[in-house]
Amino acid sequence: MPLKITQKSVEALLIALKESERIKPSQVVKREVFRSYGILGTATDRVFTAIFYGLMRKLGIVDEIICRALGIDSVSDLDPFLRASLRFSTYVIHFGRMEPEIERIVNHFIPKVLKRLVDESTASTYINYLEKIRKFKYIPENEVKELELKYSIPSWLIEKVKEVLRDSNEVEEFLQAVNRPPLMSFRVNTLKATVEEVIEELRREGKDPVISKYVPTVVKFRGPYDYEKSKLLSEGKVVPQDDASAMASLVLNPEPGEIVVDMCAAPGGKTTHLAEIMKNKGKIYAFDIYDDRIERLKLMVNRTGVTIVEIFKEDARKAPEILGEEVADKVLLDPPCSTTGAIAKHPEARWRLNMEKLSKIIELQRELLETAIRLVKPGGRILYTVCSILREECEGNVEYVLSKYGEFIRLVPIKGPFSEGLMPGTMRAWPHRHGTTGFFYALFEKIKSLGTD
Repeated sequence: MPLKITQKSVEALLIALKESERIKPSQVVKREVFRSYGILGTATDRVFTAIFYGLMRKLGIVDEIICRALGIDSVSDLDPFLRASLRFSTYVIHFGRMEPEIERIVNHFIPKVLKRLVDESTASTYINYLEKIRKFKYIPENEVKELELKYSIPSWLIEKVKEVLRDSNEVEEFLQAVNRPPLMSFRVNTLKATVEEVIEELRREGKDPVISKYVPTVVKFRGPYDYEKSKLLSEGKVVPQDDASAMASLVLNPEPGEIVVDMCAAPGGKTTHLAEIMKNKGKIYAFDIYDDRIERLKLMVNRTGVTIVEIFKEDARKAPEILGEEVADKVLLDPPCSTTGAIAKHPEARWRLNMEKLSKIIELQRELLETAIRLVKPGGRILYTVCSILREECEGNVEYVLSKYGEFIRLVPIKGPFSEGLMPGTMRAWPHRHGTTGFFYALFEKIKSLGTD
């Protein structure tokens, strides 16, 4: 049966593309928009989702084609809906399959939607620009650009991967790995279910789950998965989380009854895992600053039956003023980062970053690390973890904090199960080595109070 596209469904797609610039991760906003337009779970959803993810993987190259074809400096100068429309059309023209229904979207539906959402002038501009994009031929100008096109990874990031991995064969393995669809991963919430119970239910749903080699409460299986109809999720028996992410709570290993601060907590995968390890005894102070993420954190906490979390909609750098200094037995710091370890799962992350943004991210990470040192008691521990493969965010920040606070903290060696980091005692999970997202871990212990002679 041929696919039937409507103007309403195309409107949903353009709104999802536009909103994905503002709300992260992109798959969450796409799902919410598609649900509100009534196309979630339909044949249209499957086709649009495939195009959506394909576009996100190629976003930087698509934007370059638009700029070069139109002779403009940046797509950011375009109206947001026009930008979303041109990105869609450029992707399907240059990298997709122009089947009749897709051609109808490009030529017929998008101008109508633009006329409705913006104005007639924008719709006419789109039609004029479309002809230039059709005629443009993209040819990579050098070897790095060829790799960029082949692997849909920005050239500057390829150079960064080479700095960290060095072996050219392993670099190639990494680039291949982050372009393969990752397995779906659920962490079993042992407050509500057993691993065996979850595996049995997934099998009833037609999946073929396997237990993670690294985290015994994480199960993995091939997608897709209908989150909307999942009883396991709605009943809080599982949490979407992969083994590299779940490993963080295991490394920090909080004890029942302890006081823990989760500095950048939302959407709550690690927060609820900490509570589970603590057997729901003790106290977790969870900080985050974004309303939408806080709402997801609250939902996660309620679903999983966690009762020991107190949520603060505050910048975690204010935590010592709110909670007091040296109040925590354990601190988890998983700060905003480049997300370069998760570009297989969040494909647009590869194009979202540049060196100027990276410098600001690292500055924030260091400020949060210094705050964590103020929060933890002498003898207490801090886990610093980032979903990144960049040395600057990983070992670079460890070197920084040890050089400044080496009198007050020490690095606690982490021994497996993933690879040792570039600095002895640290640990890295790799997509190509471990089949996980890329994660970095460094565990610190506070030796004495700040200012102690």
